[in-house]
Amino acid sequence: MSLNENYQRVKEEIYAATVACGRSPADVHLIAVSKTHPVAQVDALAALGQVDFGENRIAELVEKKNATLAKNIRWHLIGQLQTNKVKLLPQGVILHTLDRVSLADKLAQHFATNPNGESGVDVLIQVNCSGEENKSGVHPDALDALCEYVAQKSAIRVRGLMTMAEHTDEEKTIRKAFAHLRSLSENIAAQKFFLTYENILSMGMSGDFKIAIQEGATHVRIGSAIFGSR
Repeated sequence: MSLNENYQRVKEEIYAATVACGRSPADVHLIAVSKTHPVAQVDALAALGQVDFGENRIAELVEKKNATLAKNIRWHLIGQLQTNKVKLLPQGVILHTLDRVSLADKLAQHFATNPNGESGVDVLIQVNCSGEENKSGVHPDALDALCEYVAQKSAIRVRGLMTMAEHTDEEKTIRKAFAHLRSLSENIAAQKFFLTYENILSMGMSGDFKIAIQEGATHVRIGSAIFGSR
């Protein structure tokens, strides 16, 4: 199928999944994950109306951001960001993977002294809700402590949380991780750690986004179902 056909099918599936669980389609945002695919496909998708694009690597995000012809794109860094590469993160990019104090310190330092005169960075805190040792993200039990620390950094605007479910065919296991993130987000909102908090829940990818939507996802990160296999 063509890029356009894949894109339209994914949008239809998101719409159907959202309506089926009684939610408004306007509440679920598609992030098209373009990693390893050429910038020409980003431009083609942007021409179809897609606004949000995600990349796993900061170098690839910066390269595509500078090369794309489209001007209305909102970029998301959904992969891990090393502290020594914070300086490469462009203003306006939403970081989905804040998960440790050392990264918070670097972000606060860099975006409080941005040479362009702009300040602040929008982030999501990544939580390891699957419990897998190979997954990044703060442990759920340590989330409150991290929030208390980040709340002291005025340059960091926390908008919500992000997680990745275990790669498995067991729906119960996937659903448990997403439901856990929703519960954690409700707790964070209730404690009023952040004035900027919007209850964003970035969860769900090509294989499990329908379950994520049922469990409250506001942003789903979909790559292969749109762009094809890498």
